Amino acid sequence: MKLLVSKDELQEKLSNIQNIVEKRNTMPILSHFLLEAGKNGSFITATDLETALREPLDLKVEKEGKICIPARKMFEIVREVDGDLSLESIDEQWLRIKTGASNFRLACLSSKEFPAWPGMEDMEEISLEAKTMAGLIEKTVFAAGDSDTRYTLNGLLFHITMDNRLSMVGTDGHRLAAMSKPIEVPSGAQGKLSEEKKMIVPKKAAAELRKILEKREGSVRILLSKNHVLFSIGDIQFLTRLIEGTYPNYEQVIPAGNEKRIVIERGAFAKALRRVSLMAKDKTNAVKMDLGDNKLTVTTSNPDMGEATDEIAIEYAGEKTALGLNARYLLDIIEVMSSDRVIIEFQGALNPVLIRDEQDAEYRCVIMPMRI
Repeated sequence: MKLLVSKDELQEKLSNIQNIVEKRNTMPILSHFLLEAGKNGSFITATDLETALREPLDLKVEKEGKICIPARKMFEIVREVDGDLSLESIDEQWLRIKTGASNFRLACLSSKEFPAWPGMEDMEEISLEAKTMAGLIEKTVFAAGDSDTRYTLNGLLFHITMDNRLSMVGTDGHRLAAMSKPIEVPSGAQGKLSEEKKMIVPKKAAAELRKILEKREGSVRILLSKNHVLFSIGDIQFLTRLIEGTYPNYEQVIPAGNEKRIVIERGAFAKALRRVSLMAKDKTNAVKMDLGDNKLTVTTSNPDMGEATDEIAIEYAGEKTALGLNARYLLDIIEVMSSDRVIIEFQGALNPVLIRDEQDAEYRCVIMPMRI
């Protein structure tokens, strides 16, 4: 294999795979990416066996070939050098890199060792605008669990209903974020899926997919199978294994018929929460919210540090009451909202709290309150 590639092109593509390649060295091949150089098209592929990314690479091929290259070390080399790079493989064991007066010889692995791209059977297809999909992930992924013992909570639920809507849901048991958007089903599928589908996509995979989608225009094809889902964006293919198990019934968690309703200016609320939470206990981030006539008082007390209080004007005409909530959870929600005002609804101090975007009825978030 022998080729010429620009620094900017290679650096961008290597940057995209850094969070996908395996860093724990459980299998040496997983810390490498597969470079396929062909005169009819060149690609790089990276995987950690749960997630895989394959994207095209624009380069000048003098001699075709394949080789597995250490992803982190290659990225560091490309980042430090200047100008175009000449790459030449030697017996699939070494890669010679030349650029200007710089020369490197990098130990590589054979392309035969790289894991095969998983086969997908009985696929069904839907599509959605890339920006819309990125927005769905942004507004839900923060609520998904991190290393939760309830393994299904460590992913995002993709709930596709027979009326051609995709609901995306994230929850860690203490908070929940859900958003719904219409999808397109190819006409060849008679405009309908064969059945309602619930798929759990790993949180890490969803976060990486969002980074790719944010840079793209047009629609993303979503190919669904029993164990995997493939997202196809132009020439880029992003595949992830699904988490097995049953996701909680999120629709039962979202409270309805709330009698108490607050309308609050989003920017002022965020600033007050940040200020007061400076004095909150790190683990709980607990703040007390006292509601009176058109006024919200946010307070926190930490015996080891001190206390803080802030006041904000709100729209609220109900009886005086108090709520205990996690300030970090509140900030995670309101920071991804787009409208100027936030709506908070609840029944009582110990009932789930519903938080909505004033201008987007399809976005709903729930936080479980804390005893204060």
